[in-house]
Amino acid sequence: MIRRTIREMTGMIHVENGEELQRNETLVQGVCIDSRKIEKGNLYVPLTGRHADGHQFVEDAFRRGAAASLWQKDVPNPPAHVPLLIVEDTEKSLQELAKSYRNALRAKVVGITGSNGKTTTKDMVASVLSEKFKVQKTEGNFNNHQGVPLTLLSLDEDTEIAVVEMGMSAKGEISFLTSIARPDVAIITNIGEAHIQNLGSREAIADAKLEITEGLPENGLLIYMGDEPLLQERVPNITGIRTKTFGKGHGNDLYPVGWRQETNGSAFRTNASGDISFHLPVLGEYNAINSLAAILAGREFGMPFEEIRAGLGKTRLSAMRMEMADGINGSKIINDAYNASPTSMRAAIRLVEQFEGTGRKILVLGDMLELGEKEAAFHREVGRDLNPEKIDFVFTYGKLGRLIADACDFPDNRVFAFEDKKRLIDMLKGRIGAGDLILVKASRGMQLEEVVKAITVS
Repeated sequence: MIRRTIREMTGMIHVENGEELQRNETLVQGVCIDSRKIEKGNLYVPLTGRHADGHQFVEDAFRRGAAASLWQKDVPNPPAHVPLLIVEDTEKSLQELAKSYRNALRAKVVGITGSNGKTTTKDMVASVLSEKFKVQKTEGNFNNHQGVPLTLLSLDEDTEIAVVEMGMSAKGEISFLTSIARPDVAIITNIGEAHIQNLGSREAIADAKLEITEGLPENGLLIYMGDEPLLQERVPNITGIRTKTFGKGHGNDLYPVGWRQETNGSAFRTNASGDISFHLPVLGEYNAINSLAAILAGREFGMPFEEIRAGLGKTRLSAMRMEMADGINGSKIINDAYNASPTSMRAAIRLVEQFEGTGRKILVLGDMLELGEKEAAFHREVGRDLNPEKIDFVFTYGKLGRLIADACDFPDNRVFAFEDKKRLIDMLKGRIGAGDLILVKASRGMQLEEVVKAITVS
């Protein structure tokens, strides 16, 4: 994490009272925006949120061990006798501090964005690179205008590679984040429908994701999904960078050979790795495809395929992303309830359809949010695509989820729509039998982890 004196920090960001602090050699270690989570020596950054202003907790932060705090100059009544760095805007100063710190580090940065799969890809890239290098990665969902700066400020001085996830909901956001992180390697997993409500079209989403290349240095590397026509059309117009593609198509620089689904992950070879087989302890062909980006990143940093194989095999995903758990009555649960879009939901359903050696297959699907004016059509399309010969029961939750159920070509006794989560759980429990495989998937706002908890063996 960042370790700088207060005096040194006044040279990293614009501080209104910088002259007063020129002799202050108090050491600051780490940055925190939540006064309840302050660790001794932290810099506290009070931010103004929808429900509270962090400035009202500054004194509490000092009581908990903060070494210093930012203070926005237009906020009245700053506490006396504590080291405050007075700034124009606390959020912008957080970002400025992160940019200055990143510029001082020797670490290489891998930036990752995409409509779906960026967090899983982040985990896979970090796992691969950790086999050879000291690696730190974005924790949790710290991938926005506050999270990326906090991720950068958490890096140790001797970190060799940082794997930084970049999320967005509007045009220009990736451009801003990449200007702070300055990635040496950028990865785009795919172009889907997430945030189409704000951007209007997949074309606009593609343009927004490609903003990540603005932060690349001359001759930096862009690794992207080569099967995506929108990227195929746009990437050749970007000059001054190198590119590598991955995907299922044999026109890509890297593609899988002989992929097979196993009970605890995927196994495959690639066109470039000879007889070396990879085992990815993550379910789903689409995750195996995204793991190719991790392999290309490893190769960019000089790793042999044997080393990459070892790192990939140690991948551990963030919570609620294709987590396999033991369910009641001898069932198995795939918890993919962190997020959902039409693309990722179809991919998860295909995974369940392809799974062998199970009992009945049960889907628990909830609303997919932020899909704009086409949200109803997207949900109906998912329902129409469901195959009653491959799926035994469908449970839906939410008003939009009901559209999935309505569009299913299933007998009435095999599809059930709910807007009451408790009623859904009660009926689901009555249907689950030995060997059943249950997929739980929806957008994060639907909180379907409550369903997972209710049917998981404790």
